[in-house]
Parts: sequence; structure tokens; C-alpha cells
Amino acid sequence: LYFPLTCGSMLVYENITQPVLGPCFQPLQRQMSNYIMAIYQSLINASHLYFLWFFFVLLPTGSKRAVAVAVGTIYPTVSSITATATDDIEDDTYWLTYWAVYGCLFLLMDLFETWMGQIPGFYTLIISSTVYLMLPMFRGAEKVFRKVLVPLAGLQEMLILRDSIQIKQQMLKDLDPERAKVVRKSIAKYFDGDGDDASPAVLRKELKQSWSALQFSKSFMPNKSSKYEEPPTVDLDLV
Repeated sequence: LYFPLTCGSMLVYENITQPVLGPCFQPLQRQMSNYIMAIYQSLINASHLYFLWFFFVLLPTGSKRAVAVAVGTIYPTVSSITATATDDIEDDTYWLTYWAVYGCLFLLMDLFETWMGQIPGFYTLIISSTVYLMLPMFRGAEKVFRKVLVPLAGLQEMLILRDSIQIKQQMLKDLDPERAKVVRKSIAKYFDGDGDDASPAVLRKELKQSWSALQFSKSFMPNKSSKYEEPPTVDLDLV
């Protein structure tokens, strides 16, 4: 490897490192770089949060309450106004769910802060809960809404109906009409079946068979885009 006359390092590079080790280690290197960057960003964010939390603890009780309310209302209000101005329904549902759950959290804070407001960490817990409900990475409002509020109100059927409508809209959006029709028939048979017919494995098998039959029938259908053209007619008087 060392002597210039032998060029051992160049031989190893051309025959082993570049063709063998390079392709093997490149995905690992990218993955390790992503992990290192994620850890670095997490540490930076944690240091920023600790710095803000240190000054937050020093605030009086009234200022802590104002900060907690501001965290839970300012950004969600702006996002809700933006959501109402767009045609997408998913963001409307997301922020409507958030406001329903945050309203309950605000009532609990208003109820217990008379006795627990002086306890250190009370408003920190409120802010942490608000962030958990608000950020899309946690989807805490959706979880609390499904697991707590809907069962308390006895609206499980309405929630299932809403989910089925969203599934149908997403299916029509992602699939072409023929594939969506096959999936709808398979899902309807799955919900109407009992016993072995209601098994997910049976549903997947029937869905594959229906899709294979659709592809087989498509292969024998004439292509609509290619129209049959008649040969040009020849005027015999000009010949």
C-alpha cells in the first residue's frame, strides 16, 4: 500500500473500495448522517426550550396563565382562518377537532388553577398538553377526541360514518374509477359478510382476484385511442 512502485493502495481502491465497499457503505453513511443530524437538532431544540422554560418559571402566575392561553390560541387561530380559506376539508376537520379538545382543556385549567395554580409546574403541564394537542406530529387532539370525547358523547356511530366518508373520498382521489369500483365492492362484501367471509385474508384474496380479472378483461378490449382508419379511396376517373 505504501510504496509508489507497487501502487497497492490504488489497486485496493480500484478493485475493492470503489466497486464493493463504496456501494455497501453509502446507504449506511446517509442513514448515520440522518441520525446524527436528528440528534443534533433535537439537542439544539431541547436547549432552546430549556432556556425559554427557565425564564417562564420566573414569571408571575398571571403572566404564566397569559402565556399558556397565548400558546393555545394564537397559532391555532391563524391556522384555522387559513384552513377556512382553502378548499381542503382535512385541515378544517383537524383544527375543528383541536378547538373541541382545547376547549375542554381550558375549562379544566380554569377550574383547577384556583387551587393548583401556585404549584410549580402546573402551567408547564398545561402548555405541554396544548403542544401535544396542537402539533400534527403527535395528533393528540385526534386521539383525545376519539378515545375520550366521542365515547362520552355516545357518538361512535357518527364517527364511524365520518371515517367511511373520508375513506371513500380518499379512494376516489387516489384510484381510477375502475379500481375504485372493485375496492368498493370488496369492502361492501367484507362488511356484509359473517364468519369466514368477514376475514381480512378473504378480503385481500377476493380483491386480488377481482383486480386480476379486471386487468385480464382490459387486455382484450380494443384501444379506444387508436381509431380504425379506412384506406383512402381512389378516383378512377383520374387514373
